[in-house]
Amino acid sequence: MSNHCTFNNIEELRQAVGQEAFVTDWVLIDQKRIDLFAQATDDPQWIHVDPVRAAKESPFGCTIAHGFLTLSLLGRFYDQHMDLPFCKMGINYGLNRVRFTNPVKVDRQVRGRFVLAKLEDIAGGLQMTFSVTIEIQGEERPACIAESVVRQYFEAAV
Repeated sequence: MSNHCTFNNIEELRQAVGQEAFVTDWVLIDQKRIDLFAQATDDPQWIHVDPVRAAKESPFGCTIAHGFLTLSLLGRFYDQHMDLPFCKMGINYGLNRVRFTNPVKVDRQVRGRFVLAKLEDIAGGLQMTFSVTIEIQGEERPACIAESVVRQYFEAAV
């Protein structure tokens, strides 16, 4: 396990299939981050943005992060924790499966655990499928389990 991984060539990447590629640093999910996400997505549901009401009426006793906020951290995690110097550009290609298994309460920290499940050749690059678990610090049950598909393109293909 590493908090940063560099694959210098395709063969190194192929050898990593089935293994944990990296575990990210912890990221604080504070009320400011939740509020900004609510504004950006036009999703101001009180359970996310009203701490007073959430403390009184929510079964969680506080505000919680949007599930999609948690999921949106995947891009950050790839960018900060994985290098493929033989590739020019990467894109988020999609998700095969996502489950939000535990709410992230305000002021908790989350991190991602990434296992390279599958590697496929595509025209001009590679398609990688990662099994991702977003953990909540101090909790046994993760916030999110997802199968994330990303594509990386070689320099000549761009």
